[in-house]
Amino acid sequence: MCRPEVNRDILSPVSFLNRSAGVYPDKIAVVYGDRRFTYRQFQSRVHQLANALLARGIERGDKVVFVCPNTPPMLEAHFAIPMIGAVLVCVNTQLSSREYRYIIDHSDAKAVFVDNEFAAQLQAIAEELEKVSFFINICDGGCTLLLKGAEYESFLAGAPATTPEIAETWDENSVIAINYTSGTTGRPKGVMYSHRATCLQTLGEIIEAALRPNSIYLWTLPMFHCNGWSFPWAVTAVGATHVCLRHCMPKEIFHLIERENVSHLCASPNVLLMMICFPGATAVKLHRPLQVLTAGASPSPVIIKGMEDIGADVTHVYGLTELHGPYSICAWQAPWVELDPESVSRMKARQGVASITSLHLAVIDPETMQPVPHDGRTMGEVVMRGHNVMLGYYKDKEATDFAFRDGWFHSGDLGVLHPDGYLQITDRAGDVIIRGGDKISSIEIEEIIYQHPDVLEVAVVSTPDPVWGEVPKAFVVPKRGRTPTAEEIIEFCRSHHAQFKAPKTVEFGQLPKTATGKTIKAKLRNREWLGLERKVS
Repeated sequence: MCRPEVNRDILSPVSFLNRSAGVYPDKIAVVYGDRRFTYRQFQSRVHQLANALLARGIERGDKVVFVCPNTPPMLEAHFAIPMIGAVLVCVNTQLSSREYRYIIDHSDAKAVFVDNEFAAQLQAIAEELEKVSFFINICDGGCTLLLKGAEYESFLAGAPATTPEIAETWDENSVIAINYTSGTTGRPKGVMYSHRATCLQTLGEIIEAALRPNSIYLWTLPMFHCNGWSFPWAVTAVGATHVCLRHCMPKEIFHLIERENVSHLCASPNVLLMMICFPGATAVKLHRPLQVLTAGASPSPVIIKGMEDIGADVTHVYGLTELHGPYSICAWQAPWVELDPESVSRMKARQGVASITSLHLAVIDPETMQPVPHDGRTMGEVVMRGHNVMLGYYKDKEATDFAFRDGWFHSGDLGVLHPDGYLQITDRAGDVIIRGGDKISSIEIEEIIYQHPDVLEVAVVSTPDPVWGEVPKAFVVPKRGRTPTAEEIIEFCRSHHAQFKAPKTVEFGQLPKTATGKTIKAKLRNREWLGLERKVS
């Protein structure tokens, strides 16, 4: 018999702070430069922010935008805003004024908190944001206020540090946060997370990342990206320590790893690439094992080996904004110890299996919705369902219905399942290259080119061809001091793969990246096809 007052409670990651503040009141919760907050102090600051928001009229369901790097106010927002039933909207710090205006308007935000480093872009549009009731300036070490509104510390100072009083409790299925997609294929969409789903996702991250009370977590992953993969709540839940980092630069990363005895970090392959390319990387002394979770594109063997040479243990995870970030993990298997280093890197670069709280992951034929065989060759669409999946897109029923068709969330990613049940992404649906009647996976070609000893990074996209319609083109970043030629790269592909899959052309230079370090292949592809359109017109 269900007795809600006895055997049921609201699932929300907000509750984790009270537990850790009670168990570890004098333990360091947050480190930022020379500043250190204990769990008791962290909780008091969160309560102050929550009470200050209530005093300014923020109510249940209201949206509060944060444009802020990985500093203490961003951490505090992850607890204070949902604590009063409001909705946190963390926004990418590298957008244009036009993009900020769209997201703030679309989210119906009533309040906007802006770090001063990014306030100029908001200052240009502040008068146009008619739905916003007030702005708060976040000044890191003192600054001139660029927006009309209080300074963050002053905003907190006048509020009580006690548990906020709210008229009613919120439902665990209500929205805790909205995260906007990157918008590479049109307007960014607002992905809604619930308290319940985020709580369960958080518990899953604790287990998969092996977080413990003595863990020290370095914030190299932007908190604006899928709420930092739920690690603001996960690190707090176990009573571990957050080490905040304003700018993600390799010198500072290594300095903090050594100084703070860091045990965990999450980062895109691009950040790991910066770390292994840093001249002082080989001199770094790790005082304890360093666990690294990485996602985005599959990390190349060069990156995995480079990080392992430093002493880190790299685990690949895979997911999307619509899935709270990581959904699958390349879980380590003991027999892999017997494999040669190259084979191990290849195994670890796969997207793996559903995480412990995900469970429902499949690769299906998009026409029949039937599972593909586990043969490592038959390609299908990757689909998921379960509590890790978003509630839907904010104010976009049509896009939500399309994403949820046939009772699954359709990722738009194409993949194969290996005989051991491990998933390997072969491409995004839009990145498959159709040469005549042959479908070519761009990721498959990239994996071959990554094996070339002179290659550091690579992206392969389609380019127009008068005979075949489209053919592969490779964009390559060479290793420092190396000068491979286009002919060498093409011949290398031909000798290691079916010849028709080799890129027809190769271009050398830097790759365009998102703020989270993901290569923007759409930008490269659009440039190729836009050039054709200009010639035709």
